[in-house]
Amino acid sequence: MCLRCSALSSPWSSRRAFLLAAGAGAAGAATPALAQVDVGDASSLRKLVPAETLEQSAARQYRQMLEQARAKRALAPQGHPQLQRLHAIAGRLIPFTAPWNERARQWRWEVNLIGSQQINAFCMPGGKIAFYTGILDQLKLTDDEVAMVMGHEMAHALREHARERIAKTQGTNLALRLGSALLGLGDLGNAAANLGGQLLTLQFSRSDESEADLVGLELAARAGYNPRAAASLWQKMGNATGSRQGGLAFLSTHPSGPARIKELEQNVPRVQGLYEAAKRS
Repeated sequence: MCLRCSALSSPWSSRRAFLLAAGAGAAGAATPALAQVDVGDASSLRKLVPAETLEQSAARQYRQMLEQARAKRALAPQGHPQLQRLHAIAGRLIPFTAPWNERARQWRWEVNLIGSQQINAFCMPGGKIAFYTGILDQLKLTDDEVAMVMGHEMAHALREHARERIAKTQGTNLALRLGSALLGLGDLGNAAANLGGQLLTLQFSRSDESEADLVGLELAARAGYNPRAAASLWQKMGNATGSRQGGLAFLSTHPSGPARIKELEQNVPRVQGLYEAAKRS
């Protein structure tokens, strides 16, 4: 199910002055002019990897993942209450994504739910989102906390962290030795097209995680979700670290800790007004 059209026609889309003012004329994933959190501009190195190629590769991997889940009877049907809940939350977040990345206006956003005890969720390039039932059930997430997870994962896609990681790991050394003109885009384009399952296990840097935290915090606040839920979410994540229940795939790539919670709490006042305005409208 493509969520973009339903999101753009939702009552939340009336609050899109932010999109029109900050997104007009913006290129790539630069920081929107009206952003309340400060994450700086996205890395220009990502431009070495063709966005279209990476998004197409992600879409193929996403389809393969869904087919495998369906074969195991682990893919939630469209009428599943938890999936409908995820769709509703995504529908409120998506209208606020374009200022962070103009490409998001054309993405065919999807959200699916997979039955698994893993504590995990992700958003692949191009807006392909998946949640595992373990993260919802084991952590007993509220809607506000789910919005923080979803906003965080969307932010990784919007800030094109996967595209940047590939450029750094596949091309930086060659670029330094040969120069980007000699390297050409073809080599990195091929790398992006032939990632196999790597997009599902890609490791982001600490700065990537911090960016995703803050951008996700702002997305959720603009959509009317309480930004204070960011702290309670990561407290739950921290508590789950010591648990033996299910897999901790999410926590292996998203480590929790006091420093992470402190940074989020320091940024709550920056987006509190957005949240209050969203609740009034």
